[in-house]
Amino acid sequence: MWTSSILLLAAAGAVVRCQDGNDTAPFPSATYPNGASPDPAAIAGTAEFETSPPFYPSPWVSGLGDWGASVAKAQALVAQMTLAEKVNLTTGVGWEGERCVGQTGSVPRLGIRSLCLQDSPVGVRDTDFNSVFAAGVNVAATWDRGRAYARGQGMGAEHQGKGVDVQLGPVSGPIGRAPEGGRNWEGFSPDPVLSGVMMAQSVQGIQSQGVIACSKHYIGYEQEHFRQIPQAGFNNLTDSYSSNIDDVTMHELYLWPFADAVRAGTGSIMCSYNQINNSYACQNSYLLNNILKNELGFQGFVVSDWSGQHSGIGSAFAGLDMTMPGDVGFDSDTSFWGPNLTIAVLNGTVPQWRVDDAVTRILAAWYYVGRDTKQIPINYDSWTLATYGYQHFFASEDVRLINEHVDVRGDHAAIIRDLGSASTVLLKNVNNALPLTGHEKLTAVFGNDAGDNPNGPNGCSDRGCDNGTLAMGWGSGTANFPYLVTPETAIQNELVGNGAVFESITDNFAYGQIETLAMRASTAIVFVNADAGEGYIVVDGNQGDRNNLTLWQGGDNLIMNVSSLCNNTIVVIHSVGPVLLANYSSNPNITAVLWAGIPGQESGNSIADVLYGRVNPGAKLPFTMAVSREDYGVDLLYLPNAAVPQVDFTEGVFIDYRALDRAGIEPLYEFGFGLSYTTFNYSDLSIVKQNAGPYTPTTGMTTSAPTFGTTDNTTSDYIFPSDISRIPFYIYPYLNVTDLQEASQDPAYGVPGYIPAMAQDGTPQPLNPAGGAPGGNPQLYDVLYMVTATVTNTGSVAGEEVPQLVSPPPRPDNHDQPAHTQQYLSLGGPYDPPVVLRGFERLSIDPGMSATFTAELTRRDVSNWDTDAQNWVISSYPKTVKVGSSSRNTPLSMTLPM
Repeated sequence: MWTSSILLLAAAGAVVRCQDGNDTAPFPSATYPNGASPDPAAIAGTAEFETSPPFYPSPWVSGLGDWGASVAKAQALVAQMTLAEKVNLTTGVGWEGERCVGQTGSVPRLGIRSLCLQDSPVGVRDTDFNSVFAAGVNVAATWDRGRAYARGQGMGAEHQGKGVDVQLGPVSGPIGRAPEGGRNWEGFSPDPVLSGVMMAQSVQGIQSQGVIACSKHYIGYEQEHFRQIPQAGFNNLTDSYSSNIDDVTMHELYLWPFADAVRAGTGSIMCSYNQINNSYACQNSYLLNNILKNELGFQGFVVSDWSGQHSGIGSAFAGLDMTMPGDVGFDSDTSFWGPNLTIAVLNGTVPQWRVDDAVTRILAAWYYVGRDTKQIPINYDSWTLATYGYQHFFASEDVRLINEHVDVRGDHAAIIRDLGSASTVLLKNVNNALPLTGHEKLTAVFGNDAGDNPNGPNGCSDRGCDNGTLAMGWGSGTANFPYLVTPETAIQNELVGNGAVFESITDNFAYGQIETLAMRASTAIVFVNADAGEGYIVVDGNQGDRNNLTLWQGGDNLIMNVSSLCNNTIVVIHSVGPVLLANYSSNPNITAVLWAGIPGQESGNSIADVLYGRVNPGAKLPFTMAVSREDYGVDLLYLPNAAVPQVDFTEGVFIDYRALDRAGIEPLYEFGFGLSYTTFNYSDLSIVKQNAGPYTPTTGMTTSAPTFGTTDNTTSDYIFPSDISRIPFYIYPYLNVTDLQEASQDPAYGVPGYIPAMAQDGTPQPLNPAGGAPGGNPQLYDVLYMVTATVTNTGSVAGEEVPQLVSPPPRPDNHDQPAHTQQYLSLGGPYDPPVVLRGFERLSIDPGMSATFTAELTRRDVSNWDTDAQNWVISSYPKTVKVGSSSRNTPLSMTLPM
């Protein structure tokens, strides 16, 4: 089994807890009164209608880190391309124009196929004979780097096998600011360190298979409400919501996992739908040019979320490199780029170097993962599962073989089953109620969540319903199940094989039948769930985001009805994130509670492995289970507060466990919590200071912006070629007429407009002091301290533990848990969280044996972002290292030698 230790940095401070209860009425703001940051700068930097400063020009790729050879190859290829060919690679061909959810144009003269971009972060979307992996939130619950990498590797292999060039994942936006966020489950955890580690491992796993990882959604994309105006349902809105975030919070929380993804070599970053400080993410020059490409040294390409582009030359200047799906609106037959980008270069508005840089970045990522040797033909179609159909779906043209039904699953079912069991968190286990023997006299399973969707596992488009067991959220981050093993099936197979008796009721509202069976059962297992997803689908009144944190389908009533009649009731929760668990932790008839997340296609087998002891649970919560909704301090903005909804992140860095710690609120189950069938002991904390040199800000200048090849300004050379048959609604780079004004079809063409200062400047630019390599200044990752501790399995069975690097308040007796190695740190400042996660390790330990937890503390780990210096600094405040099994159970602590 595995154990997981945590490393924390801790700081002092606490205030009173807020009221209990679940107020389901929309709160008029996004931060509760007790949730506001104590830092005045955080409040000031999140004011409504806060603005984002401009930053130009867009940095040109330079081959930082290990990107040099890939960039050089890309530049050599770009030098051979015409302007039309360059534009063709930057612009999608339009929604439903080709077979992938997004495809660029091609350059057949140079052997460059149309690039295929495809969801999702749990598997290949909209096809068949593919796997459905556990969601990101489950991966975080494993606290296991190796499993995160293996999942990424498996997904990458399946995308590669379908002919995909770019997998649209992994996800760290949303990070999970508010627990009701609809797409939190696609990402990992509201903790930036845990998310960052899982992002990096996922990126490397995906790209090991020759597929470009697209890390998304950059940035501040924390709710579905008002992300796109047509979906909002309010007639008075003019633009998508703005996430107003201060500089410190951006760097210390939301940017952190993206920095890890960039450092891991992610080939692509997807900009999000929302605005940040009232500038759209896909044309926010400060976030794309300054922070992503300059400070973080990102060498790949930025692609828009689908219809997330809101301007032509504005987004080009701001650092966008590829637009998806290419048309302004789905199937609109118009594009901000395509022929308009060609015109903008020909008339001198957009300099050639900016287009050259965009194409170089795209092809550098292509070379970086080895697409030049690993690319295979696309063998599926996103718009139909029929074997034959239209190559160009929306245009209804070119009937051919479009689905070859290639089986890409390999042996991934074993990985998925293991991920499901390794991410199941044991929250309560009274008197060793678990594991079960499989020989109980009468086992009764209850709940809609235990059974099948009567319309089949894929019976709801993009999983937009909550029928049957929940193994995936809904939206574009989904994939088609090849099968779905339900808990009912797996448990029945377990018991029937043992000659035991099994009965089940999967109708939550069959009250009479439930009562009769519960009275007879010697063991009752109740399955409940809570679902969420993307905002274009509404399920039971939930527009992507959850309306509350309660269980769905009358789950609470089901639990209470069964547990009132059976004194050995086990509760299993499949949910996209935190739920309110009422008094289940103290109810004596509820002997065990497990959180199983949304574990993918092997769901039933995974939970059976834990219930019947084949797997000793070692998972830990990747978020906090609070007593009330208000305890989290933050919420979503459900009702618009302006024509451009303003979501003010006034809580700063205080989300999830950081918020509860600062407010002195006792959670039901804290971040990092999780029981085992064995117990662990912690001892022998040691901190050894390393001989790292001083931090040196990066200095110097870039080269001038390079250009490759020459642009032919003869407009007749860009007229639509006579030897190409035009496909309706397809986006091309060509012009219809030689007159640029007429070709643009823009009535305002030639009217003097706003071109940002320095946007066209290709002269050498100063290097960012906090930059210098992918992920930022390389000295940020110098190891300053090595932290070790001994973890001993004091129980009678092998177990997995996750030691963690924290400063714990007292724990109630009924929450006794084994050591789970995690490392936390107190940064010590007056505006710092009491503790922050800084390291963890999942260890496998046999009974009576010990293992050594080891964690590194880097310069970044012990630093704060300084807004004046625009760099990372180590404050003079005393810092304390805490090691233990959760954010509030850290038996080992030591002051960090400075």
